Amino acid sequence: MSHSAVLSSRIRLARNYEDLPFDAGREGVAATCISRTANALALSGEDNGFRLLTMSAVGEEGRMLLVESHLISQDLTRFPDSAVLLRESDQVSVMMGEEDHLRIQAVSPGLCLSDTAARCFAIDDALSRHVRFAYDPQLGYLTAFPTDTGTGMRASLLMHLPMLAHHKQMGSVGQIAAKVGLTARGFYGEGSEALGDIYLISNQVTLGRTEDEIIATVTALGEQLSGMEGELRVHAMKERRLQTEDRIWRAWGLLQNARLLPLNEFYRLWSSLRLGAVLGQLDVDLDAIDTLPVEVQDAHLRAKSETGLTGEALDAARARRVRSLIRPARLT
Repeated sequence: MSHSAVLSSRIRLARNYEDLPFDAGREGVAATCISRTANALALSGEDNGFRLLTMSAVGEEGRMLLVESHLISQDLTRFPDSAVLLRESDQVSVMMGEEDHLRIQAVSPGLCLSDTAARCFAIDDALSRHVRFAYDPQLGYLTAFPTDTGTGMRASLLMHLPMLAHHKQMGSVGQIAAKVGLTARGFYGEGSEALGDIYLISNQVTLGRTEDEIIATVTALGEQLSGMEGELRVHAMKERRLQTEDRIWRAWGLLQNARLLPLNEFYRLWSSLRLGAVLGQLDVDLDAIDTLPVEVQDAHLRAKSETGLTGEALDAARARRVRSLIRPARLT
């Protein structure tokens, strides 16, 4: 089965030290988490490739770059004493000093939750050889939020579902997800907007389920939604071909020629562009298209500029960046 609707897979493990209060804001807690974790990772021999970044040192723009790249959570940026151990080669990060003492995360392109989880468990196992995490024999891992207690695992799929959104089926998707203990949220998780018809599918609770069960449930829903989305795409090309092609080629024309491109407009057009590539209507590299939602974010654009970008200059830089990353297309 094609999983072109799945943009990426993410696993996140919540862990807390048994002898520290569940309060990252308390004086000394975050600093202890950082030093203890870095030392344990070094002792395990698993620290190769990691670099330590403190939120205070990287600054506001650096923090936003990491958030836009999905390497850290937005919540981590709210804690000035927090930090991350980051291995960018395979997108593994260990966030320290957030609501939980540690959040071990890995991200992979496409649908591959099991392989992604293996990278997280390798770090978890390495740390567990030298430190003790808060654990209850009946409840499992103890966490700052009751919904994370148990395995402490969040398994997520970032999915592009333009046809389900177009046909106003996301309410039904939410109901399907809820029946199996999952949820469908926006681009950056809870409370965020579904920019570009991108949705985050993840488990709501971890208690009473094994890691394998969670991965299997999220994977099964991802496959089900991919199938539903695929059927609607086939139907659109059979029954509403001209309207679908018009949507795709209008988006292509605007993205190739726009000189000012606000972020919200970009996401709307990007969704149609990606749909066109998946349907074979546009001869555009899908990998290049999938990099766009990160590459044209505000902090990424400012990082590539020698001067600070705001307002119209930022929208102009976004339009230029889009044109530079997508090749000319042909009608099929």
